[in-house]
Amino acid sequence: MALDLEEQDQIDALKTWWKTNGNKVLIIAGLIIAGIVGYQGWQQYRAQQSAEASARFMELGDTSPGDVKTIQTISGEIIEKYPSTPYAARAALLAAKANYSAGDVDSAVSQTEWAYKNATEESVKSLAQLQLAALKFEQKKYDEALKLVNDKHEASFDALFADLKGDILVAKGNKTEAKVAYEDAVKKFEFGSRYARYTQHKLEALGE
Repeated sequence: MALDLEEQDQIDALKTWWKTNGNKVLIIAGLIIAGIVGYQGWQQYRAQQSAEASARFMELGDTSPGDVKTIQTISGEIIEKYPSTPYAARAALLAAKANYSAGDVDSAVSQTEWAYKNATEESVKSLAQLQLAALKFEQKKYDEALKLVNDKHEASFDALFADLKGDILVAKGNKTEAKVAYEDAVKKFEFGSRYARYTQHKLEALGE
């Protein structure tokens, strides 16, 4: 069927446009397709990494707490091979606990610091933050410990942070602020809980 003049003009204009811009369109389309394929590949890679890390973490959970060497080996592998997965920070905390129990406080501090800086889950990050503050407190690094308890953390840990803050302030000789921290902790702990009673005893020990 013969084309009328208007249709022929449109086709000619399209041919001219494609001749000028066709390569650019193909390049852009190629980049978009490559981006989609790359994103899907990255998602698959992350899923595979997470699955492998999960399997290793399960092994770590089945390891006896007293088997420090095995805990160090497995947790070290998880941290080294799967650092971007949630399991890496969890493994670091378990390794820190094992090392602390074995008397290696310096290693416990290093692993807890790693967990605090690299945790992808807010609850794990806050737990590492609290644990690190407690370790710094034990090392008598009171200013570092106080900074950690004052830094932002998940609200569900507020009572524990306030309680530890009171301990640090007592050690620094600041009983007035310590009482405020303990009072805050008592309010935030579940009423009548073991933690609340323990903190209440510490508060009463400070006197009036």
